[in-house]
Amino acid sequence: MKIDTNSIKKIAHLARLEFDESSAEKMSKDMSQILDWVEKLDEIDTENIEPLTTMSSEVNVMREDKVGHQLDHESGLKNAPKRDSDYFRVPKVME
Repeated sequence: MKIDTNSIKKIAHLARLEFDESSAEKMSKDMSQILDWVEKLDEIDTENIEPLTTMSSEVNVMREDKVGHQLDHESGLKNAPKRDSDYFRVPKVME
């Protein structure tokens, strides 16, 4: 599948990316190769293949949850650089 420069510019705009014309050409070639590879994968017969849930053969060792010692509210806020009565004060990140 061929990705043209206009498609690359649209994708870049949606992804909030910026690059020059030469980079757009290289990106176009790279994305076309990726889509060609995915099309090859679509040709493989996967009718009787079980889907994988993980690539690891490791098994998690689970333990029973137990109630343990927890900090009380005042101890948790003791070393806070800034606090507002019962809460941490943090700088505003969104306006």
